[in-house]
Amino acid sequence: MPAPMPDLSLESRLHAQGARVVAGVDEVGRGPLAGPVVAAAVVLFPCTVPVGLDDSKKLDAPTRQRLADEVQLCAHIGIGEASVEEIDAINILQATFLAMCRAVDALSVRPDALLIDGNRLPANLPCRAEAVVKGDARSVSISAASIVAKNRRDLGMLTLAQQYPGYGWETNMGYGTREHLLGLKRHGATPIHRRSFRPVHDILFQGNFDVGQVK
Repeated sequence: MPAPMPDLSLESRLHAQGARVVAGVDEVGRGPLAGPVVAAAVVLFPCTVPVGLDDSKKLDAPTRQRLADEVQLCAHIGIGEASVEEIDAINILQATFLAMCRAVDALSVRPDALLIDGNRLPANLPCRAEAVVKGDARSVSISAASIVAKNRRDLGMLTLAQQYPGYGWETNMGYGTREHLLGLKRHGATPIHRRSFRPVHDILFQGNFDVGQVK
C-alpha cells in the first residue's frame, strides 16, 4: 500500500482557528561537511497547490526542479541561509534555526502561523508556530519548502563544485561520501568546509582521518 501523500490538513486546521496566512518551513543541509544550511518558507494557496509535492528526499532532481519552478509561480517564498562561518561559530542546530528565521523574515507576506519541520522550534519567531515531525511527508506547505530549499542548495553546490573541483560536490552536494573524504585527504579543506565537523577537523588538525571507515 503506497504511503500517504502530504496534504492540507494541518494548514486547514490553522485556517479554521483564525490564521489567514500559514507558511511551511523546512531546511536542507544539516549533515554535509561543506556549504551553507538553507531554509525555505512557503505560503501556498489551496486552489493552486502543485500536484506531486512530497518529501524532497523522495524525488529525483528533475522532479524537484519542476516542482520548485511550479511553487515559484504560485506561492510566496522566503529563502534563508546560514553560512559555514556561522555554522562553525554557533553550531549546526542554531545555524539551522537562524536560516529558518531568515526564511520567514524574507517572505513578502506576514504569516499568522508556521508549520516547521522537526521536533524543535527556533526562538523569536514572529508568530505562532508548530513543530511537525516528518512534516515534509505530512504538510504540502512543508514539502514545498523542502523542495525549494533543496533545489536552491543543490544549485549552489553545483556552482561551488566548479570552483573547488576534486571533492565530488556535483554529485554528493557536500555530504561526507568516500569521494568527498578522499578529496579532503588529497587537497585539504576549502573555505567552505565546516571546520567544526569531525572529519574536516580531524584532517585539518590531526591528519589521521581513516577514509577506509567510510563505505
